[in-house]
Amino acid sequence: MALSHATGRPTHMVWHRDTELPPTDLIAIPGGFSYGDYLRSGAMAAQSPIMGAIRAAVAKGVPTVGICNGFQILTEAGLLPGALMRNAGLTFVSRTVSMRVETSNSPFTRGYNAGQTVRIPIQHHDGCYFADPDTLKRLEDEDRVAFRYIADQDGRGNPNGSLNDIAGILSENRRVLGMMPHPERASEPEHGNTDGRALFEGLVQILS
Repeated sequence: MALSHATGRPTHMVWHRDTELPPTDLIAIPGGFSYGDYLRSGAMAAQSPIMGAIRAAVAKGVPTVGICNGFQILTEAGLLPGALMRNAGLTFVSRTVSMRVETSNSPFTRGYNAGQTVRIPIQHHDGCYFADPDTLKRLEDEDRVAFRYIADQDGRGNPNGSLNDIAGILSENRRVLGMMPHPERASEPEHGNTDGRALFEGLVQILS
């Protein structure tokens, strides 16, 4: 719905057992709990038949965003580095968090200013971002950390133990974004917060 409102174009849902994508300008892998999050979250979904077509589209440069479970699927599919592990507190976390936009140099973050603080809801049990030291250094050095958790006014910061407080990352070509917070749940006035809208409005410029 957030994509349709921002772009003024219809979206098409593709079933995970499909093997082809319709002509598309953007791929969005949404949040949820694919296969009940059994085994590693996103591991089974990453083996779904449709992922072959998604990999091919990503290789051609089609912008692709994975939110929450979608982020987990992108890492399990090898389209983004690292992994999403159990939250540090081993509990499900559902609240709105503060995070800083670390870069505006991507199709997804161009609607924000680097350094801007936004408030976005999270709702996950397996959101702790982990990567080996070399991968973390590469992400930082290449300006590929898109969003980073920061402390709220009440002092609550990183909600899940993610290394380097990472909330979202970009691929090497900056055309794949994975993030745990849900910008689509902060995109309309009815949500009580529209901080997520700029992500979708920024995409309009590359789709027009």
